[in-house]
Amino acid sequence: MLTQKENYLMTLDGKIPEWIPSYNIDYMGGTPDTLVFLPKIVGAYRDNKGGRNVWGVNYITSEEAAGGVISEPGVFLMDDVDDMEHWGDFIKAPDLTGIDWEKMVNDHLNSVPLDRNQTAVCVCATVGIFQDLVAFMGFENALVALYEYPDEVQELFDYTTSFYEKVLEKTIDLYKPDIFDIWDDTASWQSQFMSDDMYRELILPYEDRLARFGRERGLHINMHNCGKCGTLVEDWLSIGVDCWNPAQTCNDLVGIKAKYGDRLTIAGGWDARDHLLAPDVTEEEIYESVKKTMDTLAPGGHFIWCGGFLCTPDDKVTMQKNMTLFKAVHDIGHDFYK
Repeated sequence: MLTQKENYLMTLDGKIPEWIPSYNIDYMGGTPDTLVFLPKIVGAYRDNKGGRNVWGVNYITSEEAAGGVISEPGVFLMDDVDDMEHWGDFIKAPDLTGIDWEKMVNDHLNSVPLDRNQTAVCVCATVGIFQDLVAFMGFENALVALYEYPDEVQELFDYTTSFYEKVLEKTIDLYKPDIFDIWDDTASWQSQFMSDDMYRELILPYEDRLARFGRERGLHINMHNCGKCGTLVEDWLSIGVDCWNPAQTCNDLVGIKAKYGDRLTIAGGWDARDHLLAPDVTEEEIYESVKKTMDTLAPGGHFIWCGGFLCTPDDKVTMQKNMTLFKAVHDIGHDFYK
């Protein structure tokens, strides 16, 4: 029998796995198929559930984000969009001299239960080139800056990307990853936050620079981008991406799967929406939603489960719905290809 890691990588390789794997979440209280590691110098604030990140942005937990961390509302490094003209006065990368990179990585790997025979290790450098800009100056100002100060935005993106490249040069081979992750959120449920052309001009080149670390090592490259961003798939493929999560149902996933075939693995296709959010949704309805997703997107392979109900630990009703959902993913997914 295959290990979970072998089954997961087999899916990315385009082979039919023994069962449908799951991205980055342990659904049944055992060993996860994948774990994502954001080097501690960049991601400690996420593990610590708050605090300042490497750029000095303060993060807090949010009940509305299911206990996840968000940049502190209304507190920005740049308060005015015109600050973009002299962004270097506000954004300073830390000195990396004297860091014991091997210890940092080993401590990180040892901080979580990890069986490398069963779990594929993913490495990521940042939560997002664009999302950094949002954290620096707020969502509205970030969008205005893309339009009014494109040259300065590119200078800033070059600066932050250069820092992330230095971190990756020191850490990626110590992690010995199986997969390289790129994260960013450039879209809402309805549309991109900017035009596709603007994304290609201002953001894609810097994601390409990060993707190089995966390409050079022959790693599978995963793109995390929420919302209606399916029009960017061709761009992602051009930089080596071969898996997209959490491919949400606001996109034409059937059309995308038909168009890109074995060039793209879809991790997603299920969203907690409509009657699924009702407290009285039945187990049968949850099972049927899982079956419908798998029947639609899993035939032929190149499909990974990625989805769940977001909630805080004290939301017992939603926690129980998640247990039903995860059991359905296990029960239906493990027999799907048989």
